[in-house]
This record gives sequence, structure tokens and C-alpha cells, in this order.
Amino acid sequence: MIKGISKRVIVVKSPDRRFFEEAIFIVREGIIGQGGVTADQVVEEARRVADGFVKKRKSRWWQRIPAPGYAALGALAATAAWCVGMMV
Repeated sequence: MIKGISKRVIVVKSPDRRFFEEAIFIVREGIIGQGGVTADQVVEEARRVADGFVKKRKSRWWQRIPAPGYAALGALAATAAWCVGMMV
């Protein structure tokens, strides 16, 4: 929560909207111009961090199975359990 203080922010639009629409970075006070850091460098770093977040996220093989596939596997498992129960 920010109380009556104005902050500089950078809003980066997401390259892949499946995860998030935009990322908001709050810039540290006085960082631009300090130590030779330009506004363009700060914006580029924010983009790099946002892109890195999206690229890090890899889906597992079971996360790529569509919902009907889970339904079919569940039906197959229920049928197998029923058949085993009938044999006993």
C-alpha cells in the first residue's frame, strides 16, 4: 500500500497472454541517472525480466492432455476396476 507518495512505474505488456496481461514494475527512487543508468536501460531490464518469467514456465506432459483425454482415462480406469471386481 502506497500512502500519498508518487512512484514511477513501468508497465510491460506480456508477450504471451496465457499467463498474464501485463507486469508492473515499481522503479526504485533516484535510480535513473544514478550510476549511469538510463531510462531506456531500466525499461529494457523490465522487459527482460518479464520475458524470462514467461520462458521459464514449461508445461509437463500431463498438463498438455486435453480434458476429454482425462475423461477417457477415468472411464477406462473405472471399467477396469469394475471388470476386476466382477472376476473376484
